[in-house]
Amino acid sequence: MVEHQEETRAAYDVVVELYASMFADRLETRPLTRAMVGTFAELVRGTGNPGAADVGCGPGHLTAVLHDLGLDAFGLDLSPAMVAHARRAHPALRFDVARMEALPVGDGALGGLLAHYSMIHTPPGELPALLAEQARVLAPGGLLLVSFFATDGPGPVRFDHKVAPAYSWPADRFAELLAGAGFVTFARLLHDPASERGFLDAHLLARRGPER
Repeated sequence: MVEHQEETRAAYDVVVELYASMFADRLETRPLTRAMVGTFAELVRGTGNPGAADVGCGPGHLTAVLHDLGLDAFGLDLSPAMVAHARRAHPALRFDVARMEALPVGDGALGGLLAHYSMIHTPPGELPALLAEQARVLAPGGLLLVSFFATDGPGPVRFDHKVAPAYSWPADRFAELLAGAGFVTFARLLHDPASERGFLDAHLLARRGPER
């Protein structure tokens, strides 16, 4: 495991209970985010393949939401402590420790993949490989919903996240990275932040293209 991943894992391991309590009602207080997650779930069901991974699932709140929306959802996270919490909180669902660039999922196995602010700690140079791995596990036509902090300007901006160093991205630049990994972005939502940090909240909904 590279150094920044080890630092991120360790940072999240020690804030599990606080983090889980802060985000227990995340979608209840964020109607725009809730709408995008609901749309994602509906479109995944429409593919005929309800298998969906919540990558960077943390304490498992959104994994449970996806399950309630009719998907065969499971959660993956770098932090063993987060996975342990998710298993206790949602014992009927599957949660595993995994790295985003090496997902324990077969090629083309999934109809959907949710990455909810889980790629923000990935250094920009590593993001193309990570997106390629997400494309690998999605069936052609499978859906990806990725959420992140958006910023103006030509490129990503590093900032001090409360848990571990993170990056904000211009939405257009992130969409270009998705295209390079074989995705077609067909919907996007940018809205004012729910915190004092000042970045916009960004959600890109993309479809994996046909085999190339």
